[in-house]
Amino acid sequence: MKSIPYGNHYIDKEDISSVVKSLNKSILTRGPLVDKFEQEIAKVVNCKYAVAVSSCTAGLHIALKALKNDKRKQVLTSPISFVSTANTILLNDLRPEFVDIDKDSLNIDLEYLKKNFKNTKNIKAIMPVHLTGLASNSLEIFKFAKKNKINVIEDAAHSFGAKYECGAMVGSCKYSDMTVFSFHPVKSITTLEGGVITTNSKKIYEKLKILRSHGVVKKSSDPSWFYDVKDLGLNYRMSDVQSALGISQLKKLKFFMNKRKEISNLYDSKLNHIHNITIPCFGKRLNSANHLYVIEVDFKKIKIRRTDFMNKLNDNGFFTQLHYVPIPLHTIYKKKGYNLDKLPNTRRYYERAISLPIFVKLSSKDQNKFINILKKTITIKS
Repeated sequence: MKSIPYGNHYIDKEDISSVVKSLNKSILTRGPLVDKFEQEIAKVVNCKYAVAVSSCTAGLHIALKALKNDKRKQVLTSPISFVSTANTILLNDLRPEFVDIDKDSLNIDLEYLKKNFKNTKNIKAIMPVHLTGLASNSLEIFKFAKKNKINVIEDAAHSFGAKYECGAMVGSCKYSDMTVFSFHPVKSITTLEGGVITTNSKKIYEKLKILRSHGVVKKSSDPSWFYDVKDLGLNYRMSDVQSALGISQLKKLKFFMNKRKEISNLYDSKLNHIHNITIPCFGKRLNSANHLYVIEVDFKKIKIRRTDFMNKLNDNGFFTQLHYVPIPLHTIYKKKGYNLDKLPNTRRYYERAISLPIFVKLSSKDQNKFINILKKTITIKS
């Protein structure tokens, strides 16, 4: 029986050819193809600068390090994200503070933000997470941040190719100081592993370039053998080989976005009226990258555990996933005193959410087959 994953990469002959050509060049690590990839990214999202890195996690880490060093220690973010979002905050000796999610968009709840964080003097940054690929409330979050002299770093791991509600590209930094993307294999495009930081600040750009390469600085006037280390950086560089793949993948971005939108629209039309299913973001995904398609199922009402429900789908060859276990529930965060006591929407989401298969190579035939199995699985237990 054929197995259908929740997500998968798309690699064609052109991608393979591009990578093979790069392997035959004299430079395999950071070279001219990285520069070209960064220029192409900046052009696509309409920003001034792009800095390619080894992963989105690496990007978030040095994005925070690139901010002005001051006494402020809090970074506001979403509890529904992969743990790396909050980990990078801790790795910068800062403290994550979790803002409950909006039940509809699954992003930061604007009203919760304004109500619970009136004292802003210790807030260094807000890190909104564009869960599923949707950038929501970006303008209002940005207004709140700028009013209170707070930096904004977008965790846009899911949303390369997405647009803001105003129509500008996510990554243009219209509503942020920096935006960080992921190019993991299941994302909008892939560089195997990798990511990029975009910004319109030359000062931040120059700082990021130093931080991603051990903190090393080389001046054109220095001897070829000489280098200096002026900051505590890391090896977060992307290679030319990865960039070759990224450049090739970018040529297919429009095709990728259209295909994901088709899959999302089909789910909307077939699942919208099914009892015991709620569809977050319904009707709001026009500008989304549609990285994930999440539904919420009232498992208590249909009297089945989520694990058993997902296993029934797995038994029929279709694999679903959960995005994500809330960050405050991980052991390292519980030990630091975090919990979901004041995050009711996060708790509700965690109890009900599953992510359905969505990837470019998913055929309408397989998707319709999955939808029928999903409906039967819910109906049997209703």
